[in-house]
Amino acid sequence: MTLRKCRETSFKRLGAIASPVIELTVDGQSVVARAGETVLIALNTELGHVRNFEFHHERRAGFCFMGACQDCWLWKTSGERIRACTSLVEAGMSLSTVAPEERA
Repeated sequence: MTLRKCRETSFKRLGAIASPVIELTVDGQSVVARAGETVLIALNTELGHVRNFEFHHERRAGFCFMGACQDCWLWKTSGERIRACTSLVEAGMSLSTVAPEERA
């Protein structure tokens, strides 16, 4: 497993960090990250966004990056809600951008 070259995103890894590469999934899509990164950084770097805005379906990249604005809420597929900006990536983590009650 290797880190992908950044797509056209505003977020880029500036240097190599000596930490293991891990894989997680978001809405069934594989995302690679470095151990020690927050979910927010991993998703912005790899996908260019964290979630879609629920009212206009625009892509959102987070806002405050410190847990105050609530713009980066995601759900573990187990149902637990997390803030992407304050949650570290975990190997095998499975996330959803849609609330459990809204999933079909």
